[in-house]
Amino acid sequence: MTDASKGDRPNTGGYAPSKLPSTNPTFSLPPRPLAILNYFFGWGGYLFPWQAIYMLAATAIWWFFIPGLETTRTFEFGWIAKLFVLNLVIIVLWMSILHWRLHVKRHQGTKYKFNMRWPKDTSTFLFGSQLWDNVFWTIASAVPIWTAYLAGSLWLMANGWIPYLDVREHPIYLGIIMLGIYIWQEIHFFAIHRLIHWPPLYKYVHSIHHKNSNPIPWSGLAMHPVEHLLYYSSVLIHWIIPSNPLVLTYHLLNMSVSAGTDHTGFAKVVFKGDGTSGEAEVEMDLSTYIHYLHHRFHEVNYGGNGSFPLDKWAGTFHDGSKEAHERMMARFNRNAPPPAGL
Repeated sequence: MTDASKGDRPNTGGYAPSKLPSTNPTFSLPPRPLAILNYFFGWGGYLFPWQAIYMLAATAIWWFFIPGLETTRTFEFGWIAKLFVLNLVIIVLWMSILHWRLHVKRHQGTKYKFNMRWPKDTSTFLFGSQLWDNVFWTIASAVPIWTAYLAGSLWLMANGWIPYLDVREHPIYLGIIMLGIYIWQEIHFFAIHRLIHWPPLYKYVHSIHHKNSNPIPWSGLAMHPVEHLLYYSSVLIHWIIPSNPLVLTYHLLNMSVSAGTDHTGFAKVVFKGDGTSGEAEVEMDLSTYIHYLHHRFHEVNYGGNGSFPLDKWAGTFHDGSKEAHERMMARFNRNAPPPAGL
């Protein structure tokens, strides 16, 4: 483990990976075929473990709980309410499991925690509590808007107003679309994220999310309703390209639960052992250092997960190195307003 307060890195308050994070090698020159394959299909890469887990979970949810198109052809309170309850149960269970293990029971202490300090409750949060502020925005805004996008898209699909394909007839095409959603999410997220960092929108909308400079799992969806509308609008791609309720379910589930996973404040979750006394440590990657740095420094890493190198192309990528930090500070200085009277 690397202490980010030592050596040649900026002080980020706690754990920093020994190997600097990088973006998708597909866009690197010269081409590196093995690196590309490892990125997409290796452990800790694009697909495994988290995207594969979300895909399996979405398939089970679609199979057992998502109503058929014959049901969703008409707007009825019953099936829409069931979707709301389903989404509410999913998000409460997932966020609570992560929060309980890492921030309540503190099973691994501050090991792999980006910020060594524990979150503090202050008057900047609703109810004077970071947890209850985050829970409020998640349940009162995120879950209803998630449900509205899902129910509305299912209704449009069932009525033939947006393109639909049967999974059994087009498994390869829909599988490719499913695999590509994560990249599309980053492109869309980068665009809307830059938009809500525009000062007026930041002040009245995005600042709610950025109160969580030391995030907890519930912080992932702690957003203003306008931000939720923009965030979940990524799913509107299914109104244009041929799709299916399974892919739609996965897309929205991914956006919702991955927000919690990437805001735990921990790089890894430890399941067993601590690497001492001869006992091997069993762990899994959790939150990305890239997005933590966004919460730390605000005007970097708008894309989030690095699956598409938009931040590198825009000059806003920060990998935690001294060089990246110096580039960021130089950019801040260039953009600073002139002294008064000049």
